[in-house]
Amino acid sequence: MADKSVLIIYTGGTIGMVNDPETGALCPFNFEEIAKAVPEIKEFSFHIDSYTLPEIIDSSDLQPAVWAELCKIIRDNYDKYCGFVILHGTDTMAYSASALSFMLNNLDKAVVFTGSQLPIGTIRTDGRENLIAALEIAAATMDGKAVVPEVCILFGAKLFRGNRTTKADAESFNAFQSFNYPPLAEIGIHIDYNYSAIDYSPRTGQLQTYTGMDTNIAILKLFPGIRIELIDAITHIPGLKGLILETYGAGNAPTNEQFLTKIKEATDKGIVVYNVTQCEGGAVEMGRYETSRKMINCGVISGYDITTEAAVCKLMHLLDKYKDINDVKKYLNLPIKGEITPKRICS
Repeated sequence: MADKSVLIIYTGGTIGMVNDPETGALCPFNFEEIAKAVPEIKEFSFHIDSYTLPEIIDSSDLQPAVWAELCKIIRDNYDKYCGFVILHGTDTMAYSASALSFMLNNLDKAVVFTGSQLPIGTIRTDGRENLIAALEIAAATMDGKAVVPEVCILFGAKLFRGNRTTKADAESFNAFQSFNYPPLAEIGIHIDYNYSAIDYSPRTGQLQTYTGMDTNIAILKLFPGIRIELIDAITHIPGLKGLILETYGAGNAPTNEQFLTKIKEATDKGIVVYNVTQCEGGAVEMGRYETSRKMINCGVISGYDITTEAAVCKLMHLLDKYKDINDVKKYLNLPIKGEITPKRICS
């Protein structure tokens, strides 16, 4: 492995956008132009290479095939670089970071997602500082090992665990938040690492990639007045294997018999129903109130303090990896990449 070398993978997104002279709309341009806009990256003491996806995408067009492609690029170049920076659109960045956290096993190097709210060629762009900090963190080592050996998101002045992160603001330079887990680092004059929050659990063996994702899932967000016909239509989608149920507060849902009957029918026919709170912070605590206790009797699985983005990716990952539904349910209840808080499980 080259000493202190980082690979930048450019997927698209606002950070590399320019205005189309004909339409005025933002459209992607190549990474070479990004490098010209941030000449400071040439001052780093480590080597930087870049790779641009053959088809640059707007992140709102993201499909799971892109996650598999990113995993392949990282796997094929793993021994050449001490870290990776993925330039990505903000709209689905939390999904991609969550997905790669589950797809990359035994990861002992930093994979840092970053992007920007303004194109990097504009005067007030946030992309310049995000890119510089992401590169520094991706290259950071301590005693010959990566300081942050996990998939993370750097945005604004903070570094977050990727599968704990949500895009919380469409306009702020601090667009991402991690409501249930502390930042892995804060970026100011110095980069202050929160070592106690970083995953330093032992890695056993070489990097492994598991790129399968079963997309036969749906999300149902509860709201007052939701029609039973809507619930029925979703639970009868052909081939549906998993349903993320976005409930109120600490995992609460209606207690009327029609609703509970439909949920029970879904679990009885093998659909995994995963209970995730609509709240940005806090956790599902099934059984705390009568409204959620009845969900347990219907076979619903608690999502604890998982984000919706991580729940989507974890459920797709497990449904593809395990054919036995009991295995899927087992691992949904366990933190496999730090995506849920163990203490909440025990409370």
